[in-house]
Amino acid sequence: MEPRTITRADLAEAVYAQVGLSRNESSDLVEVVLEEIASTLVKGDHVKISSFGSFSIREKGERIGRNPKTGVEVPILPRKVLVFRASHVLKDAINKQQ
Repeated sequence: MEPRTITRADLAEAVYAQVGLSRNESSDLVEVVLEEIASTLVKGDHVKISSFGSFSIREKGERIGRNPKTGVEVPILPRKVLVFRASHVLKDAINKQQ
């Protein structure tokens, strides 16, 4: 079975089906939650969702990389990366599926 990608519309539909809000209210709720998560991360704060996992921003320093085709060294500029750490509850649920 091929993996399926869950979209914002899928999340809104799940809220609609399980909570009973209208489709527009469900869509708005999903948008508000995702915007709150994004804005918190942009500020540099951590987001922890109990029994799911935590999101944080990590800063990576400048380093030298290598072009795999040519072998030429190139500098990789410093940047911020998003890090997700799954909770033990989520990890256990995933491993039970095997």
